Amino acid sequence: MRVLGVDPGLTRCGLGVVEGAPGKPPGLVAAGVARTPPSADIAARLLALEVEIDAWLAEHHPDAVAVERVFSQHNVRTVMGTAQAGAVAVLCAARRGLPVALHTPSEVKAAVTGNGRADKAQVTTMVMRLLRLADPPKPADTADALALAICHLWRGPQTRLAVLARAGAPPDPRIAAARRAAALLARGGDPPAPPGWPARRGHASGAPPLPEPAGGDPPAPPLGAPRRAAAGRRGNTSSWTDPGVRR
Repeated sequence: MRVLGVDPGLTRCGLGVVEGAPGKPPGLVAAGVARTPPSADIAARLLALEVEIDAWLAEHHPDAVAVERVFSQHNVRTVMGTAQAGAVAVLCAARRGLPVALHTPSEVKAAVTGNGRADKAQVTTMVMRLLRLADPPKPADTADALALAICHLWRGPQTRLAVLARAGAPPDPRIAAARRAAALLARGGDPPAPPGWPARRGHASGAPPLPEPAGGDPPAPPLGAPRRAAAGRRGNTSSWTDPGVRR
């Protein structure tokens, strides 16, 4: 399985591609950083990141994309820029139909070093050992992106599915059904009912619709209507029962 890790940022966006499988040493495919000038307009900077990330996806063909989950910090301006850069990476992956996972810094540190509170130096050291690198990746954003890719390679939910797909196993029918439902929603229709579920009236599925109740919808209970005690319950709990509703 091949994973693209993205350490989002407007000025420096770390990118790292790692290949491997759970339980096996990962291998480095590519690492780098996408830069944008701080003096440029925000729209131009986001567009430049989109072009660079899309070029990495086209060149390295990853099976999944792992992006660092942004959490609240004191510097709101920095958080906003990081979140915008991360959204660009998610958009590029979604446009190509790639699964995307968001990992917190603590998750990445725990996966790579075994300690969720490890500092950047410890993370960089473990990335060097795992990828058998002679020198530390620079800048630090590159090391963080590689750590994200390693974390997802070992702990990501799509790891098993990607390995099966590369081995020629048939795709999971649930994933295909979810993609069809998303496409139907995008066209303004209702998603199909899950297998074995009764279709509601007007539902876009092959099952016949439920019959309309005789005489239309049952009337609402009048104010002050007596409540009938619910049998089989402890205490004096009671509930109103509509005789027109089938149980």
